[in-house]
Amino acid sequence: MSPRALLYLLLLQVFLQPGITDLNQYIVTFTEYLSQLEQKQVIEQCLARYPAWFRVEGRIPTERSDFCVIGSGGGGKGVDGKEGTVLDERLKSELLGHDKVSGVYKDKILTVDLKSTSSRDEMYGGTERSSYLDFFQRKLMSVTSRSITSLVQAPVLWRRGITGKGVKVAILDTGLQANHPHFRHVMDAIDFTDDNDHSDQVIGHGTFVAGVIASSRDCLGIAPDSEIYSLKVFNSKQISHTSWFLEAFNYALQTDIDILNLSIGGPDFMDALFVKKVMELTSRGVIFVSALGNDGPHYGTLNNPADQLDVIGVGGLSYEDEVADFSSRGMTLWELPYGYGRVKPDIVTYGTAIRGSSLKGSCRYLTGTSVASPVASGMIALITQVMKDNERLQRVKSPASMKQILMTSAERVKGSNMFEQGSGKVNLIRAYELAKGYVPQITVSPDRIDWTDCPYMWPYCSQPVYHTAMPVIVNMTLINGMASTGEIRTPPTWHPKTDSSVLEVAFEYSSALFPWSGYVAVVISVGVTGKETVGTEEGYILVTVTSPPSSEDITEQTSTVKIPVKINVIPTPSRGKRILWDQFHSLGYPVGPFPRDNLNLQTSPLDWNGDHIHTNFNEMYNYLRSKGYFVEVLNQNFRCFDALNYGHLLLVDLEDEFFKEEIQKLEVDVNKHGLNVIVFADWYNYQIIKHIKFFDDNTKQWVIPQGGGANIPALNKLLSPWNIVLSDKVWKGKFTMTSHTMEVASASSLLSFPGDVFTTSLVDETAEILSSSTLTVGDVPILGVARTPVNGSIAVYTDSSCLDSVGHTVKCFWLLEDILRGFTTGKELTVPLQPFKQPKFRYPKVASTALFHRYSRVVKASTGGQPSYRDIPVCRAHNPVPKQAYNNSYPIGQLHSRLLSINHKLDSEMGGGGGVGGAGARDMLSDYNYEADVRVFYILGIITAVSIVVVLYFLYSVYSLFHKKRIVLYKVRTRRGV
Repeated sequence: MSPRALLYLLLLQVFLQPGITDLNQYIVTFTEYLSQLEQKQVIEQCLARYPAWFRVEGRIPTERSDFCVIGSGGGGKGVDGKEGTVLDERLKSELLGHDKVSGVYKDKILTVDLKSTSSRDEMYGGTERSSYLDFFQRKLMSVTSRSITSLVQAPVLWRRGITGKGVKVAILDTGLQANHPHFRHVMDAIDFTDDNDHSDQVIGHGTFVAGVIASSRDCLGIAPDSEIYSLKVFNSKQISHTSWFLEAFNYALQTDIDILNLSIGGPDFMDALFVKKVMELTSRGVIFVSALGNDGPHYGTLNNPADQLDVIGVGGLSYEDEVADFSSRGMTLWELPYGYGRVKPDIVTYGTAIRGSSLKGSCRYLTGTSVASPVASGMIALITQVMKDNERLQRVKSPASMKQILMTSAERVKGSNMFEQGSGKVNLIRAYELAKGYVPQITVSPDRIDWTDCPYMWPYCSQPVYHTAMPVIVNMTLINGMASTGEIRTPPTWHPKTDSSVLEVAFEYSSALFPWSGYVAVVISVGVTGKETVGTEEGYILVTVTSPPSSEDITEQTSTVKIPVKINVIPTPSRGKRILWDQFHSLGYPVGPFPRDNLNLQTSPLDWNGDHIHTNFNEMYNYLRSKGYFVEVLNQNFRCFDALNYGHLLLVDLEDEFFKEEIQKLEVDVNKHGLNVIVFADWYNYQIIKHIKFFDDNTKQWVIPQGGGANIPALNKLLSPWNIVLSDKVWKGKFTMTSHTMEVASASSLLSFPGDVFTTSLVDETAEILSSSTLTVGDVPILGVARTPVNGSIAVYTDSSCLDSVGHTVKCFWLLEDILRGFTTGKELTVPLQPFKQPKFRYPKVASTALFHRYSRVVKASTGGQPSYRDIPVCRAHNPVPKQAYNNSYPIGQLHSRLLSINHKLDSEMGGGGGVGGAGARDMLSDYNYEADVRVFYILGIITAVSIVVVLYFLYSVYSLFHKKRIVLYKVRTRRGV
């Protein structure tokens, strides 16, 4: 059998795990926390007519729970004699019909594949990447196998008695080795798996994570006196279930855990049950710390739950204080269908070759964000002790206040942008000082919108704004330190420096904040008065949040955050330099099971990086900007842009269908308005789509991908006015195009084209996959260029992997530039082209993807085998808010409340600097912003004025008394107040 056939055999078996294929369990969630007896009564009522189903006892029965698990033995019969192995829809309806039941979910299987790098302790291992099987499930975040405590300056706080004492830290992982000599305060070790053994006897990951936080000897942990709760959720086979996590989460809630460390993650941010439970934990005060992922240096690779608003997402640093290559990057993918994502990570810290506890009682080294996460958790434990030991701070301790302290005190990592580092590297000493003076308030991430701050504000700072450009959206995360709930009752306001500002600013925002967080999307464009403007527009945005009263007050809490704004504006560029990127028709995982563009990639079978110019197409974007092109994002349908403003429409790796109105408009735009269309397509073959189906243990069904690398049938409809057709043949191979070495990876080919084409010899990947045969075919047309002297031109290249940063193929940015330059100038391309000759390929047969409508914005459930289209959406208009120019004599900084104060006495303790990872406290604090709260100045001013009056009156009285007696006065010494 060929290597290719072996690969696809693996695809067929991707979810088949020994010993777990007979799992048939569902999670039933309740509308409230029920006692064990109440749960039993509800389930027995619903299952009375279904003898094959039964309630599964929890591994650690708790007094009350908001869910339970039901299962089937597989041999029983349900109603009408049906097998009970698959949840009958009538049973599901009966469950959902009960007034105490809120939902029914499959108990998902979560698998990791963590390989051991060395059998010996104290051994530095090689880098370990995610395996193919890891991709679909949440996975441990260590990549491989120094003292971390001195690196983060933990001994400075130890000398002050801050060692994590009294802080409860839960570690959800592979367990903790029993009776391990490194730990002083293991309060509980519980097994939520089917191992029936809470110890970590095989993998060692949980033991290592616990050691980084709380080891008290040899390889010291950062908070050695913290109380460890080891909650084992991965068994010895590195397998977990959603229900195991939910049980562990409920235990953490009932144990009043302070900090929960989760060194796992996965790309599925649409796992609603998991996401909601995380939100419940944080809403009830648990500080949730999670590893960001080890899929760097690519962008758009964030893992859940680290990408959630309420979670502290931690990325990794090297010892050179650089963002580690392995550390996943933002932006978040949740919001990409609407244009742009949020900033993540929140913070970064050391995660490279960290020394921690091993199974054998000695030490070992590991690398990854699952190491950076417990490093952050250890520092958070120290800060938490500071807050718990102070009555005032104990009342304001929360996931939000901790996030604010860490992010405000973080140090900027030089040379890295905000989607790599978030707010920067955790600075423990500065965080400690900030925590002591913390005041509940609202803060925002990023803390400013500054186009002049490059590279930190990339990609925004890389391209100025101009009149008629698509609005640029900056998604700001609001962090509410006042309470877990809050409201934005009045819209945010925009305050430019002058009334003549050409910026138009609109807002979309979460009117309700929960838990501890919300968002403000700042929509930026340039009005008609700015079409010739060049310069930097300045101003600020005000957002006010109201929260319920604190525990010691009866009045509502209100806080206003100021967001400084600096935007570079230029005159509108020429049409030929403007490119419009279609984001609207892009679909991917976890929205639906869409396969990767390159079928050769074994580690990432699904398309999950967002297909955005600032995620996996970021290198292409940077290249185009370096060549003087301006790239804008279209997040609406084709009816929502004016073709006269653009020279080129760029359609890359699109998966969705097109509205009929879009097809009609594009024909007019090209034939009458001179718009150029550039298509980079991908593979599509209905037999391959069926062939690479995989068995999903969660649903006990075979899952068929909902399309190919690109939606070739849809592209053929879009391009049909010009008689352009792509085939369903799939090709791969290397070749030379002019002087450039090129490669196509799972490409399509041209079946019909009205202009000239480029052809080459390629390997028939269709035959290799379907029949395990190797066949090389010559003169395969993979590039077509149709030009007109007056109207727009069209270019089609049949593979997009060469533009994709994650594609692992030879890049073809030069080809895209060659096409752009040729279309703009009217000159011939450097690529040798020849007249098109009809190949003997077939028209692509549309795959039967019955569930496609669930993920599409364009089509809905088909009727009679024919696709049925939704109504085309109305174009969204962002209405700018009124300008409220601020008084130049009123400093912006006066509106920003001071988060905390700094104590410089720590300078002497830290010796003025030195050591790996940092200078002294004075140097670390040198860039801190000491903007004072104006209310404090008012109060101090009043007190000072009254004091002066009293002192003068006293001196005058004394002088009058003694002047009469001509007594010589001694100089009066006064003591200055602080």
